[in-house]
Amino acid sequence: MVAISYHGSANVLQALPLASAAPFDRPEWFHLLESVGGLQPFIAAAQDECGSAVFPLMQPQANGNPLAEWQNIFWRPLFSHGADTQALLTAIARDLAGKRSHVSLTHVPNEDGSADLLAGAFRNAGWVVIPHECGANRTLRLAGRNFDEYLSGRPGPLRSGLRRCSALLEISVSSRFNPDSWQEYEAVRHNVWQRDERSAEIMRRFAQEEGAAGRLRLGIARLRGRAIAAQFWTVEADTAWVHDTAQAEAGRQLSAGMALTAALLEQAIDHDKVQSVDFGIGDDAYPDVWSEEMQPRFRLDCHRPGNPKSWPSLAVATARKLASKAASG
Repeated sequence: MVAISYHGSANVLQALPLASAAPFDRPEWFHLLESVGGLQPFIAAAQDECGSAVFPLMQPQANGNPLAEWQNIFWRPLFSHGADTQALLTAIARDLAGKRSHVSLTHVPNEDGSADLLAGAFRNAGWVVIPHECGANRTLRLAGRNFDEYLSGRPGPLRSGLRRCSALLEISVSSRFNPDSWQEYEAVRHNVWQRDERSAEIMRRFAQEEGAAGRLRLGIARLRGRAIAAQFWTVEADTAWVHDTAQAEAGRQLSAGMALTAALLEQAIDHDKVQSVDFGIGDDAYPDVWSEEMQPRFRLDCHRPGNPKSWPSLAVATARKLASKAASG
């Protein structure tokens, strides 16, 4: 027997025995999105005698959208150890049919099987699921290499560029939150593009929490005492997560961002002993010279075929599918 419940606060996640191995799976992250970001949770939970599953969605009423913001490198459902993941998600999807006509899930990974699991659960519950790729995630897996061994496999122009620019820069990496260093990071970021105050405060609070836990890696590259590049990473278990990178125009001319990435990679690989680095999602070329793998992220548009509100979207999806078949045939 599966019990389904719905919750309007992220506080419920604190009470559930969820397995977590990443910053965007933790109850603290969802609490930040609610308390600082002002997002309104709509959290579906399923529980049976074997375990629990949680589906962190967000209001408003019309659609089920992930409880997430642009800072999320991914979004996925959460489970306790030993949970029957397919059965619990199917139960949630079946119950959601009476509350939502459309659920759109974005930035879902599939290297861990999340996209396939979600699509299967919604289809089993009678939904029509239309998958789309919605960006790429770049990663690096060290396979036991130290930093020098890894760097030796990078392109020659990158290695020679590092030798030239590193001598001109002062680079620091902080593992504890420091207001002065964070102010430098925000100044560099502001010079690149202005972020809204809500997002800036989410990241500040996140950095404070990660610093208190010893997981923060805030890198600053300075030229004659002035910050010209900044990067915000965290380290958890055996993975380094790249949350944000920025460099001012002066930093671009000196390749300060490249030197700073190298310093953070050396810290993560040789000192933190990570086995993988997640460079996040994006279309820019920055991670290409550092990463070695690329995985797609998916958007799953789930529709109730019997609900008239879903018919226009389903008609468009059918027309696109027929057009694609005609083009390939």
